[in-house]
Amino acid sequence: MPTIEPFVILGMPRTGTHYLEELLNEHPNVSSNGELLNPYDAIWHNRKRLLLSDHELLELAYLHYPARAGKKAVTHVGCKINQPQFQERLEFFDELARWPRLKVMLMIRRNTLESLRSLVQARQSGQWLKFGAGNDSGPPPQVTLKIQDCEDYLKAADDFHRLVMDSFAPTNILTVEYESLLDNPASCLHAVWAFLEISARPCSGSTVLQRQEVRPLEQTILNFEELKRHFTGGRYESFFEAGKIGSSPPPANNATV
Repeated sequence: MPTIEPFVILGMPRTGTHYLEELLNEHPNVSSNGELLNPYDAIWHNRKRLLLSDHELLELAYLHYPARAGKKAVTHVGCKINQPQFQERLEFFDELARWPRLKVMLMIRRNTLESLRSLVQARQSGQWLKFGAGNDSGPPPQVTLKIQDCEDYLKAADDFHRLVMDSFAPTNILTVEYESLLDNPASCLHAVWAFLEISARPCSGSTVLQRQEVRPLEQTILNFEELKRHFTGGRYESFFEAGKIGSSPPPANNATV
């Protein structure tokens, strides 16, 4: 039996973790198995798994993972976890960070505000993913964001990114930008395969994620000007520069694609 190499995909909500997982699973030797801490994830049928201890749950993820049809020579096994899910198991992150040889792919958006906007839109519309150019259900709804919600979310993202950077060796972290993954998935995958130290696999092109929202923030957030006035002069001011897709610098001290 070959040694199984573990990995995890981390990120704030709406940062492309699902798309990255879909692309990874095109590799015959990779098995990434959904949201480990989500009680409704379709890959994990037994919700009682969440009654396990943190260590037992990680053993389930990396040692007793579900079999995937057509994959008989799996060498790399992973899952994905979004930042809010750690809030429900406060000690789980520390247990994860202790798992031997774990490699971390951290998904980010260049502008964290777009992540929050997208999350609120998805909650209102019920549409979470859009694969393929033919899936046209119209633009997502415009939304109103509360100032305090923005403050809390942007700080939570900063704190989470810092926690990840402080908890793993730089050589064990790869930061993947959502925008780069959508614009050039083949290049991103090439970097991911090198990071995981696994044979390169061409991007098939069969899994294509479409951006549900292509309008700028000022056209999709109804109270954009109110938010911009509030955040002017502060650390998040650049997130509200009209027309900008992104302005959030990637976490430092590790590889970024």
